[in-house]
Amino acid sequence: MLSPQIEIQLIAIVVAVACVIPGVFLILRRMSMMSDAISHTILLGVVLGFFITHDLTSPLLILGAALMGTITVYLVEFIYKSKLVSEDASIGLIFPFLFSIGVILISMNAGDVHLDTDAVLLGEIAFAPFNRFIVGGKDIGPKALYIMSSILILNMIYLILFYKELKICTFDEKLAVVLGFSPIFIHYSLMTLVSITAVGAFDSVGAVLVVAFMVGPPATAYLLTDDLKKMIFLSIGIGGLSSVLGYWTAVFFDVAIAGSMALMVGVTFSIVFILAPNRGLVSIMNMRKKQKYTYGIISFLIHIINHENTHIEETESSIYTIKDHLGWDKVFLDEIINRSKENQYITINEDGIIKSTLSGKEYAFFNYYDFVERV
Repeated sequence: MLSPQIEIQLIAIVVAVACVIPGVFLILRRMSMMSDAISHTILLGVVLGFFITHDLTSPLLILGAALMGTITVYLVEFIYKSKLVSEDASIGLIFPFLFSIGVILISMNAGDVHLDTDAVLLGEIAFAPFNRFIVGGKDIGPKALYIMSSILILNMIYLILFYKELKICTFDEKLAVVLGFSPIFIHYSLMTLVSITAVGAFDSVGAVLVVAFMVGPPATAYLLTDDLKKMIFLSIGIGGLSSVLGYWTAVFFDVAIAGSMALMVGVTFSIVFILAPNRGLVSIMNMRKKQKYTYGIISFLIHIINHENTHIEETESSIYTIKDHLGWDKVFLDEIINRSKENQYITINEDGIIKSTLSGKEYAFFNYYDFVERV
């Protein structure tokens, strides 16, 4: 038998991987907040399922939750397609409406049952190993591990079977229709999968961590790659790593495990957000700084070329007066002149007149249209 520490980490990893598979497509479809809405509104489906069966272990609860998740998506899109409110506003209307009904039903009719809003929202993965799966009188491990492993397998089967359809419907819905695919089926089947995944993670991690796993790792992976397959594998790795780091952070500081895991998802995203090679904050700042000087050199060269061999060249292109005509900061202008000289784009004659070289003219002309479009 595995130790509770290992079981908790295994459950967390399985939950993370199960969540990131549909989460990748939620991010790519710009529907990340739908995961938050679904992970809360399925509470109503769980409650209604319990009222029918009076059994917290009944599969009908998962079915009810999945159905409620699909209803959530349908209602959000119905309101949004009316063009009377925006998509985020429609989510903001439906999400609290359905969730509040579930909360009210619990408080009115299920006060004596272990079905409360705190457990649903926050979860406590530390207790998951105590809920054992007994078969033939033999303890074979925590129930949460088997439930989430089953959901993970379901998600993987769905991904393998519909990978091509998911990819095309996500990036080009019109092309999908032309090729004979059904974007509506893919959309609602994906949302149903999100619902099943969320309700399966209720007892072990809670809705908050479900949202963190569905959104955080895929969003982090999106900053690192444009390749869909790489994004999926990176998301899985980031989710698993955040789970393990979150667990040991919670142990070290003696704090809530689910909260620590969500924190590590945020920390991982923050690190990548700052340091990602092409899309990180530092990279973007360096690129913008480089573009600033690139566009400055192009503008400078165009100014010189436009005034070459004219009667105002001595005033417009003189190293002593050009600052007044360009209106640039002296430090920036000096840097532009020095870089242009280093690249042999200009020469300065004995009278201080700046002249463009052949390579300077070629550089300016070849980059002019790109410069105009970007500016």
